[in-house]
Amino acid sequence: MLAPAVADAIDPSRIRRALVIKLRHHGDVLLASPVFSVLKRAAPLAEIDALIYRETAPMLAGHPAIDLVHTIDRSLKHRGIAAQAGGEWRLLRMLRSRRYDLIVHLTEHPRGAWLKHLCGVRYAVARERADAGNWWSASFTHRYLLPRATLRHTVETNLDALRRIGIWPEDDDKALVLRPDAQAQARVASLLAAHGLARRGFLVVHPGSRWLFKCWPATSTAALLDRLSSGGWSLVLTGAPEAGEAALISAIKSATRAPLVDLSGQLSLAELGALIGAARMFIGVDSAPMHMASAMGTPVIALFGPSGDAEWGPWRVPHRVIASTVHPCRPCGNNGCGGSNHSDCLITLPEARVSAAVAELLAATADSPRR
Repeated sequence: MLAPAVADAIDPSRIRRALVIKLRHHGDVLLASPVFSVLKRAAPLAEIDALIYRETAPMLAGHPAIDLVHTIDRSLKHRGIAAQAGGEWRLLRMLRSRRYDLIVHLTEHPRGAWLKHLCGVRYAVARERADAGNWWSASFTHRYLLPRATLRHTVETNLDALRRIGIWPEDDDKALVLRPDAQAQARVASLLAAHGLARRGFLVVHPGSRWLFKCWPATSTAALLDRLSSGGWSLVLTGAPEAGEAALISAIKSATRAPLVDLSGQLSLAELGALIGAARMFIGVDSAPMHMASAMGTPVIALFGPSGDAEWGPWRVPHRVIASTVHPCRPCGNNGCGGSNHSDCLITLPEARVSAAVAELLAATADSPRR
């Protein structure tokens, strides 16, 4: 594609090293993975690094366009000022030693502005922030705009940072990139064999999220599992090893009669990605594993409540989004109705709609090749 001309575009051939910063949660980091692919195509000789939170590192591990992944260990702040200061100093020394020509800052975190100055970076692009004052504006050579009146998927808004500096994405580079390593693939293959599951012969159901207001009621999930099991499907239940999701999983198992393979709390992120990649379908709520399914090319049934599916929905994979049609208030972006952590638009979502969407998508993708 012939890229449109941008008056103050950056010449990619002048980029020797670039740093892409995404200081957010797991799913946000994965949705930024196409930025590295696009930047690498534009500047194939450049070294491209990432700066992310330590816990999100598995989202970018093995990305072929990334040279180094720098991480911020947020646990250091609980070990005292000396430990935190030491960690920050080591990170800054490493970043300065890389002598970056370009910073691509994909959030509003002030660290991106500080690093532009402290690392002496020539070019830096970040989102426009009217609320941040002159210091933010002066810290970046280029600033990109977020959509005002229309909705745009997060993948595209991330890529707008590159469009702003004259680097236009090729369509092939917009896919999410997730590469479970060989060890994770081997563990999942062993688990499938142990439970008598064939690749593409089971459905992964991931009902939880760290944010409870995004979750469907346990009784509704149990009813769906009963219906899918009666249709002959093998079902694998997954979830994070934290109290809220564990309680939800326990409630679901108490309410269903379906035979389940419960792997909740037993998988690393890489193993979860490998498992989802081996599944016939992923069923879950708006969560990082839903984005992992998109990256692995696995068809997705996604249940949405207060969060916006236009910005956060499944990306470039066969899918169905199930959301309320009787709550004009959604997507509100709140943590449940009135801040209660419970969302009426999800609580009242009929199981029959979800099971019908599952059947429809299974039929539609019966003979579809997987990437």
